[in-house]
Amino acid sequence: MLDTAKTIAVIGLSDNPGRPSHAVSAYMQQQGYRILPVNPGLLPEPGTVLGERVYASLTDLPQKPDLVNVFRVPAFLPAIVGEMLELGLSDLWVQQGIVNQEAAARAEEGGIRVVMDRCLMVEHRRHKR
Repeated sequence: MLDTAKTIAVIGLSDNPGRPSHAVSAYMQQQGYRILPVNPGLLPEPGTVLGERVYASLTDLPQKPDLVNVFRVPAFLPAIVGEMLELGLSDLWVQQGIVNQEAAARAEEGGIRVVMDRCLMVEHRRHKR
């Protein structure tokens, strides 16, 4: 996933620099990935995070992301997987500490590749070595 992705939709991206979603996304942006923030709680204001416009859902994005990175509690994963299946998205990364096996199974049955309970930034750093 890390080798092929260029755009990453980040569901639950916070505008607070102290939050893990912000730090991980800022790091990935610095590594050359385009970040597409998805967080309806940040609309209408501030409306941007890390210099990118915020969107309410995956459906609202101006382009299909190569990777969907999730920073939401496990209860939100089934709906995220459903939206990914509707949009034909293929790669799901669920951050460290977030696990929903039923949603992962549904995603994989639908052809979505899943990485769960791992930090994207940690894995990227390991992968770069």
